[in-house]
Amino acid sequence: MSVAVNIADAVTEELNAAEWSLPLTAERLYVPSFELPDMNTLHVSVAPRAMEVVAADRQRNTQDVKIDVAVQKKFATGDAAEIDPLMALVEQIADFFHSRRLASYPNCCWIKTEHAPLYSQEHWDDLRQFTSVITFTWRVVR
Repeated sequence: MSVAVNIADAVTEELNAAEWSLPLTAERLYVPSFELPDMNTLHVSVAPRAMEVVAADRQRNTQDVKIDVAVQKKFATGDAAEIDPLMALVEQIADFFHSRRLASYPNCCWIKTEHAPLYSQEHWDDLRQFTSVITFTWRVVR
């Protein structure tokens, strides 16, 4: 299997094994696309996004793999009482993986976390849906 898929699977496993402020079940997908009526429940999707390969030395490469974790849920009012728990969950997920090695892929190490924008204004306005995507970069030397 590909390195990117292996890392995405490991991230999904760790998300599903941890305890969170909101109950969640993460799923690895290539395209996290859902029908709007299905968005009344919380969706956490893990998707491989990109990979950069550079020489580490004469015989090995460094592979930096970007993995997206999306947190999505349709909202009723969009007020703080409804959105604050989702924002807290997103921050918990970002903090959880900071400086972490993945249990099922121990030769892979966390490099950085990107989280901009914090949520999609377009999904908010057009779909009345909270969508936040965190991009993690993981490094493997092979």
